Amino acid sequence: MYSYFKGIVKEIEPTNITLETNDVGYRIVTPNPYAFTLDSEEKVYVFQYVREDELTLYGFKTVKAKTLFMQLLAVKGIGPKSALAVLASADVDDVVKAIESSDTKYLNRFPGIGPKASQQIVLDLKGKVHVGPITLKHADKLADVDDALKALGYKAKEIDRVLKKLDRTKATAQLIKDALRLIGA
Repeated sequence: MYSYFKGIVKEIEPTNITLETNDVGYRIVTPNPYAFTLDSEEKVYVFQYVREDELTLYGFKTVKAKTLFMQLLAVKGIGPKSALAVLASADVDDVVKAIESSDTKYLNRFPGIGPKASQQIVLDLKGKVHVGPITLKHADKLADVDDALKALGYKAKEIDRVLKKLDRTKATAQLIKDALRLIGA
């Protein structure tokens, strides 16, 4: 539902921050609240987690972290606490490399991730997570292109190859057209 919030960090607690946007304070659970600066304007990429007895906003400094969190949630047996523990304890690129290289021992070191869970993560996510860097300036556009290509059934490796070749200064609609042209080439 939400992509990001931009506002002033008013509180930093051990598990969350309070971000004030338009005179509303949002409590956002984040992997590392101390990565944010008190009383500074921040852009927080958010994911709204909804269950019948829970409504929580999870926030991240980068689109890549948010995307990995959402992908981890899609893995059977991985909940928000385990996914958050992974992101709090490691760099996103290191986790992606571990998944792509089937390094279950690396994944086992995170709280709440045992041997079965790490094998399930590799099984479900290998070949589907992003390896290439995405700059924040153009992250939203590229995330939209990525989502569009996934919806059309293209594989993550094809998408990553194409995303690297796109002119990120163009509009999102044009980027999608360019991506489709490149995949067809």
